[in-house]
Amino acid sequence: MSEALRSTLQPIPAGEFVMGESDADKFANDTERPRHIVRIAPFRLAAFPVTNAEFRRHAPDFAPEEPADLPAVNITWREAVTYCAWLGDATGESLRLPSEAEWEYACRAGTTTPFQSGDEITPADANFLYDEHGSRIGRGERTAVGTFSANAFGLEAMHGNVCEWCVDRWHANYHGTPADGSAWIADGVADRRVIRGGAWDYLPRLLRSSWRDALPEDTRRDNVGFRLACS
Repeated sequence: MSEALRSTLQPIPAGEFVMGESDADKFANDTERPRHIVRIAPFRLAAFPVTNAEFRRHAPDFAPEEPADLPAVNITWREAVTYCAWLGDATGESLRLPSEAEWEYACRAGTTTPFQSGDEITPADANFLYDEHGSRIGRGERTAVGTFSANAFGLEAMHGNVCEWCVDRWHANYHGTPADGSAWIADGVADRRVIRGGAWDYLPRLLRSSWRDALPEDTRRDNVGFRLACS
């Protein structure tokens, strides 16, 4: 199991990036401000969200009717943290959820535009449901891992398919955020955790690299999953 896990954990190089709203992004809002420079230490991040097959190793009766290669959903933040600890013990890896800063750095993979693909995104780039006019253009369901091309860091579906839990507590803006890429826990909303990436039933504006939102820790949704990080 440990060797298979290592093959899915992509090395993310150390670097510095501007976190928050992109230039001329008409959908940016105050939760993405102020823009600020963050320095990221090297870490590893899973190439794709945890799948049903992977989660079933921990919970054998999980979503038995669903295909194995779909991202696992309807998992609370607390359950995701528990899974990271369980798999870390089994593999000897220091597994965890990514910090919000690590997630955005990995999503951008060197880009500065609203999406990895540039100023716009299409159903060929990611799994989402509606265009900005509200017309249905997407598939209307989760897609299996491996459906879309990976970014420059070897990460798939950082935009769309499922929102992903981060370790951070929710803060309404970036005033006071850590500059070293660590998780922002202090003074946040105690029971709300950050989600990133957007989902299969979203509009493009909610898939932007800088988009952020939060949910209560015990929330279950059919469009929220998680991705493993490793120190």
